[in-house]
Amino acid sequence: MATPLTAARLVAALKAEGCAVHEVGGWRTNNRNHKGPWGPVHGVMIHHTVTGPGTDVVDLIYHGHSALPGPLATGCITKDGVVHLTGNGRANHAGGGDGDVLNAVIGESYGTYPPATHEHDGSAGAVDGNARFYGWECENKGDGKDPWPSAQYIAIVKATAAICRAHGWGPKSAIGHLEWSDWKVDPRGFDMADFRRDVADALAHSAGLWEGEDPMPQYVNLGATGGYRLAPGAWDSVEFTTEWADETGHHATGGSVFARGPARFSGSVSLHIDGLPAGAVVQARMSEYEGDQHRADHPIHEIVGTGGGTFAVVPLTKRLPSRRSMRVRLLNQAAVPVTVASAVLTVLVWKET
Repeated sequence: MATPLTAARLVAALKAEGCAVHEVGGWRTNNRNHKGPWGPVHGVMIHHTVTGPGTDVVDLIYHGHSALPGPLATGCITKDGVVHLTGNGRANHAGGGDGDVLNAVIGESYGTYPPATHEHDGSAGAVDGNARFYGWECENKGDGKDPWPSAQYIAIVKATAAICRAHGWGPKSAIGHLEWSDWKVDPRGFDMADFRRDVADALAHSAGLWEGEDPMPQYVNLGATGGYRLAPGAWDSVEFTTEWADETGHHATGGSVFARGPARFSGSVSLHIDGLPAGAVVQARMSEYEGDQHRADHPIHEIVGTGGGTFAVVPLTKRLPSRRSMRVRLLNQAAVPVTVASAVLTVLVWKET
């Protein structure tokens, strides 16, 4: 059992969690409290809006419509990840639902999912969910095919975690509308068990530090294994003629580019150089290009000759902006040509949007 957050505490909790918050004018007094109780509150309910192009979705959630007066939720979370606050108090979002579900939420006593719901708005045993749950209406056509952009999904998790953290609740205080009322299907397009795992992950971090699950990196393993001559005095890009793995597809056959932005990467290139006199130097560096235009260089790594065969491992770590690509370049500072006997590049690449 919990007393509802004041408007100021809700805004503070959302901002502390890292949410982008838009306070719709008049939201602090926009509620349905004259129609029934608001509180004690026990959880957060997630919905999708079933709206298409051309709909002012925030206005709809604030004002409602002729058949269902607003506010229709505590807030509307749009596809750009902004949390638009539309109501402070009781809202027309949950309707009637199952008392067994409410008890499971209050005790956070269920397993992967709450008990099956057998009630809905208007049924004899229905419990008033509008009094007991905050509600997030999340912009979506609701057809199961409309994607959830990463910024929006992360905002839904953060906004839910913000309320749970403020009340001292765990992730099982968050449910979907379909888990409350037996004739609802929202939210469609993600699973509530997965969603609660993400809320749990957000709550396990300090407020504001969770940024979503890190995507799996892609593996790139390229080589220049035939050996080639490196003349003195000019920077020269390593052309990787062998592909063992190119999961990103960023390397053109025989080309020198190994990563393209927007992305970040981490790995190394192992070099074997023959004929570099003892004490002489070959320099290595990463260089950024746009198309064929050289745009930027990164710090130099010096490879000092040992006489005969010289071996070195050069670290490769960087974030690349959009439209930029990355190459490895070498500069032979010896007085004589040397041979790059092999260059083996291994990096993990995280694509960014």
